[in-house]
Amino acid sequence: MTADNQDQNSILLDEATPSFSYLALGDSYTIGERVEASGRWPNQLIDSLEGHEIYLDSATIIAQTGWRTDELKAALATLDKFDYDLVSLLIGVNDQYQGKTAASYEPAFEELLRLAIERVGGDKDRVFVLSIPNYGFTPFGARNKEGITTELAKYNQINKRITNDKGIWYFDITAISEQGLSDTALVAADQLHPSAKQYALWVAEMMRNQLFVDALREVL
Repeated sequence: MTADNQDQNSILLDEATPSFSYLALGDSYTIGERVEASGRWPNQLIDSLEGHEIYLDSATIIAQTGWRTDELKAALATLDKFDYDLVSLLIGVNDQYQGKTAASYEPAFEELLRLAIERVGGDKDRVFVLSIPNYGFTPFGARNKEGITTELAKYNQINKRITNDKGIWYFDITAISEQGLSDTALVAADQLHPSAKQYALWVAEMMRNQLFVDALREVL
């Protein structure tokens, strides 16, 4: 086989392999504050799924450091594209950090989840949610570790209940984040946000759920 034939076959293979659009909604944890783009967990997820012959396009990330639920909702409203194949949602830490109540978080999260479902044409199998990491287990938050942990537990109880009630995939990565004081490599240089290593553990947790992987293969 000549080099020209090899190149032509590669092109044909690429054209025959479908890829799917992915929208990642969130805050600093989704945009990957203080990590390289390749280390963001949505991008690491794309790489991991490729090993299972599930091919996603580069993630459209609607997230910004410091965003609350209302700010994410406002940003999502400006996004022109509506028809994504897969959507993820991770939001709430800044509501807690900025003194919002868990009671106010509940309807805000539920509305964002509804909007996420809209973006995949109502197919709930194409949506998944991650729990809020616990920044109390970082050097930044360690002095108020107990208070932060108590408050975020309330937030995560809410987002887990709403997600489960709707029959949507839910991944609890909070326990991974709570290794941040015992393993400093899991925390970024700012002593607050997760490192790329921690994000890799989140993705590994998702990939261990074979039912999730199989479900993606079925709907994508």
